[in-house]
Amino acid sequence: MTDELLLRQIDAGVATLTLNRPAQFNSLSEELLTELQGALDTIAADDSVRVVVIAGAGKAYCAGHDLKQMRTKHARDYMRQLFGQCGRVMTTIMRLPQPVIARVHGIATAAGCQLVASCDLAVAADVARFAVSGINVGLFCSTPAVALSRNMGRKQALEMLLTGDFIDAVEAQRRGLVNRVVPVGELDVEIVRLTNSICGKSAAAVAMGKQLFYRQLETGIDAAYQLASETMACNMMSEDAAEGIDAFMAKRQPVWQGR
Repeated sequence: MTDELLLRQIDAGVATLTLNRPAQFNSLSEELLTELQGALDTIAADDSVRVVVIAGAGKAYCAGHDLKQMRTKHARDYMRQLFGQCGRVMTTIMRLPQPVIARVHGIATAAGCQLVASCDLAVAADVARFAVSGINVGLFCSTPAVALSRNMGRKQALEMLLTGDFIDAVEAQRRGLVNRVVPVGELDVEIVRLTNSICGKSAAAVAMGKQLFYRQLETGIDAAYQLASETMACNMMSEDAAEGIDAFMAKRQPVWQGR
């Protein structure tokens, strides 16, 4: 076993970041958040990376914040700094040019559930379970609520936040928290299937489209269509769009130029 808090691997355009605190159920200590932020910042500037997968080592995916660490530094300024740091990691995931996939093999609770919700896509094993359980210890999961409420219906999100109850992977898929649910033994095969599909697309179009997707969600309908129209026009002027259309008409595979 390695002492590294975050394991990094890049293979065929896919960067896998593995939370590596299995004895602590991969809880998000401030040190792990720092490692994750640094890795994401590096990946953002790496054109060779097409997709990012965030995984967890051991039995759990991520059990949220490190409560033991938080109790040893019980001060308002520290709490503001910690939750701000976590929020930056989550927004960095959303703003990354590359799509980010959560590989959820076990429980994801509180900020761990927030991490799943913040990833662009999520594939879960059928044994995975999800909860925002802070309410059980007198702490409403306010920051996870931001990501959760943007993934599922308001009443479904609020029910989880108010009760702290677990939902299974199938229910998480039904509510919109995860995209796909597969037997645990098929999790990596499904991840590869999804990453291969994304890697086969134009990196420029994927990056442009991901940025537009999140920007338009936060605007009114008229502004959303204006943003979308501008993005489409820019996309149509790109080399990849010209190549893709020419390849389609010629009935051949396109050769993308990259970001």
